[in-house]
Amino acid sequence: MEISFKSKRILVTGAGKGIGRGIAIELWRAGANIVALSKTRSHLESLQQEYPSIDIVDVDIADWEKTRRVVESLGTFDALVNNAAIAICEPFLNASVSSYDKTFDINVKAVLNISQVVARNMIDNKVQGAIVNISSQASKAALKDHAIYSASKAALDGLTRAMALELGPHGIRVNAVNPTVIMTEMAKVGWSEPARANEMKAKIPLGRFGEVSEVVNAVVFLLSERSSMITGVELPIDGGFLAT
Repeated sequence: MEISFKSKRILVTGAGKGIGRGIAIELWRAGANIVALSKTRSHLESLQQEYPSIDIVDVDIADWEKTRRVVESLGTFDALVNNAAIAICEPFLNASVSSYDKTFDINVKAVLNISQVVARNMIDNKVQGAIVNISSQASKAALKDHAIYSASKAALDGLTRAMALELGPHGIRVNAVNPTVIMTEMAKVGWSEPARANEMKAKIPLGRFGEVSEVVNAVVFLLSERSSMITGVELPIDGGFLAT
């Protein structure tokens, strides 16, 4: 199934590495004009070295006002992928207010902020666009030491549904994907220890963790016209974890 984003302009957050980098590259390969946003300039520069036509923007999306100004300055987009996130793994009884604030600032508030700017520009320019939020299986199932992270991703799922409801009349589709463990640098924080990793894999009917490409493929589909009647969904990419 060939999907083209020729002449489409797409913003990808957290695009310096991991899943976000994979999404940016695949959308670029499909013909999109990509703006890659990340906090870490060096990651973006390495991406642009490989793909010189990808535009890069570095900003700390925890800073509401600065992020708003930066995203507004970027103009109109046809699609947005809210991928940037952090994971702070702490036992529930030790979970701190600073970890809570940091996590929700990035995983929820920044998505609201960036999506507001992008969606308003879509509406003003009569663009019937698409937004995909990168959530997690942790929004649907309890995972040890993931209390704050799970809460943030559950909030993101709720935000996704609300966005789909209110932006649908403008022709803007909003969906989320909910991957299982994808062994990026962020995932290694919680899943690098072999015993813990094997315990999780035993709960996944397919018996393995996911690959970055498997998340990328789902995101590309949800951004494309191939999914033109799909909005407000939370799509598990979990090898059957949530089915058990």
